[in-house]
Amino acid sequence: MLTPYDEFPVHQAPHTFSHIPSTDYAWDDGYWFGVFNADEKLFLGTYMRVNPNTDMIGGCALLNVAGYQITVRFNRCWRRNFALEIGPYRMTIEEPLKRIRLEMADHGSGLSFDLVWEGTSPAFLEEHHTATYRGRRTTDQTRYSQPGKCRGWIKFRDRSWQVEPDNWSGSRDHSWGLYASRPPLSPSPALLPPPANDDGPKRALRFWTCFRTEPFSGFYHVHETAQGVQCKMNDVFGTPFDGRIFRGWGEEDIELASGRHEMDFIPGTRILKQARFFLTDTQGREWRQIFDIETPPWIVQPMGAFPGSWKDGGTFFTYHGSEELALEWDEGDYSVQPFEYTPYAVSGAAAAEGFNTGTSIGNMVHGPEYLARVTTHAPDGSISTGAAQVELFINGPYAPYGFA
Repeated sequence: MLTPYDEFPVHQAPHTFSHIPSTDYAWDDGYWFGVFNADEKLFLGTYMRVNPNTDMIGGCALLNVAGYQITVRFNRCWRRNFALEIGPYRMTIEEPLKRIRLEMADHGSGLSFDLVWEGTSPAFLEEHHTATYRGRRTTDQTRYSQPGKCRGWIKFRDRSWQVEPDNWSGSRDHSWGLYASRPPLSPSPALLPPPANDDGPKRALRFWTCFRTEPFSGFYHVHETAQGVQCKMNDVFGTPFDGRIFRGWGEEDIELASGRHEMDFIPGTRILKQARFFLTDTQGREWRQIFDIETPPWIVQPMGAFPGSWKDGGTFFTYHGSEELALEWDEGDYSVQPFEYTPYAVSGAAAAEGFNTGTSIGNMVHGPEYLARVTTHAPDGSISTGAAQVELFINGPYAPYGFA
């Protein structure tokens, strides 16, 4: 089958673009975009991924204002229409790797927007992600991340926000290839032998951020074991530490060599209150960043990736009764966390595997995604402030902060 992408002389295989070099249901390709303002305590996120082997394209748009969140989910069959649109949601690439338009038309939920997301620096290509399970390649993925600024408007029922690039920042990533298996389109762990003893150290902490504090913007991520050791892991992320700080386009490109952190949490929880990072670049210069969390974290469970996040118990990669469009939404007040979260009905095996996100104890969950006000202390003594998206997962025991 020919696609619009076959018009361009960029093929890397002797097949059309609709022919994927893998039959694994974990092969997908897609985007995340964040639009946020710390003063307004508002975070808007959009998510869209293509799964060619189920012939589905799906995603979500979520708006969180000071802990109140609405999440709109959508999907349809992919090969009938290769455009980057699903029902009321549309993505237009105006300038590759720099400027993207994101639109959500009126559709009944009350959420709509028309935004131009523009990178404030070049995209950062992360180290290639690989992982294996008893000799089988389970992750083989490329990903890039990028900070940005935004303009346009957002509406939610009787509220509206004019988005201007001076004080509205953005985050994004784009990844493709084999990622972690997504239940229910993966075998139950009970059908497989346990992980091999030589699978290597396990990840306990993931910290990821895209930030903007003019004139600087950038990205970095940190992955550590339960003892707080940064090392290469057999994991969907794997990289111990990586990132860069940019001074706009065509200016100084600052590669980071190492980073350590100090974090404070809301007492009795794993919910982040403040993070302090001490960074060293490859020229030996010291940077310091302080992330002050502005709102309760937003909740990932309704986004559609986990079994039971859709009302029929499925995910954005499963069929929901229409090849043309499946559309639904949920909303709730998540300003007090952790809270008891109950997914829509799914099988016990899928629920047990699908909700192993590192944010729940029983049915008590909290969000791993934060809107932060960030302060950058540069080596030249300058201080700049702005906003950031922060992702923090702490899976199981983590000794540096006393989590059992």
